[in-house]
Amino acid sequence: MCAIYGFLDYSKKMPHRVLRKLLRELSIAAEIRGTDATGISYVKDGKLVTFKKAKPAHRVKLYFPKGTTAIIGHTRMTTQGDEHYNYNNHPFEGKTETHAFALTHNGMLYNDKELRRKYQLPDTPIETDSYVAVQLLEHSDSVGVASIKNMAEAVKGSFVFTILRSDNTLFLVKGSNPITLLHFPEYGLYLYASTEEILRTALKSSNVSAKYENVSVLTGDIICINSKGNLSVSTFDEDELEYHCHGIYDWYDGLPEYEADLLMLCGWYGVSREEVQLLLNVGFSCDEIEEMLLDEDLLHEALEEAEAMYQKN
Repeated sequence: MCAIYGFLDYSKKMPHRVLRKLLRELSIAAEIRGTDATGISYVKDGKLVTFKKAKPAHRVKLYFPKGTTAIIGHTRMTTQGDEHYNYNNHPFEGKTETHAFALTHNGMLYNDKELRRKYQLPDTPIETDSYVAVQLLEHSDSVGVASIKNMAEAVKGSFVFTILRSDNTLFLVKGSNPITLLHFPEYGLYLYASTEEILRTALKSSNVSAKYENVSVLTGDIICINSKGNLSVSTFDEDELEYHCHGIYDWYDGLPEYEADLLMLCGWYGVSREEVQLLLNVGFSCDEIEEMLLDEDLLHEALEEAEAMYQKN
């Protein structure tokens, strides 16, 4: 359960110092979903700049210059690929004939090796499953809606991708993993993160109280926002999302991927798979359970309620 976050500042009305504070608070708030590594990418003078470290966000100074239009960020909880080898951390850079780009991913992909064989993708020292998404876009030699759609339909597993193109176009690609997108019309600013909780925490810590709109992002959506703030929505085929795991994840075969993520990672929070399954069985959503993993009191209260409901039935 990593976290994604970032912004697109199309009007440049928000003071640079506020954006810097906001990005820092976003990254720190995102630590609730991962502390193994932190990274950002942005565009400077038409070229991508990526900075990442195998450190939690509160120990990293995230710098970006004045005039930066868009940033994609990531905090990582390692599931595949040692974070101490920095090339395994997000964001990942790629290049096509017309554009360079950077990509982040939250989730787990299960057919990355299969895709590398199928498309004869180049060997790479990068061990992270996410990187196959970069390679697929490079293989198509395009970073646009059509190539992103093909990539999203090719990968199997749980995901939300963010892609920053070197012309400061931002793409948000939602599979089954969460993302919240806010628009601040007064400032000409789009702000996003994995959860609304991360955004609320960052806004409060940054003393940003401007009015905003919650922009709908549905499973299967490809959101494209260009540097002028024009937003368009395309879709990929949700039926291509496979709700099962392979290899070392076989014990979750047949589960929706977000549930599989929770059941695999809950032990990191001192919570058993049986407890998570009980909460799922009585009707708690994956988002609700993820919040409980981060709040011991809330978890105990929910488990007591779930056990009472189970015994009653």
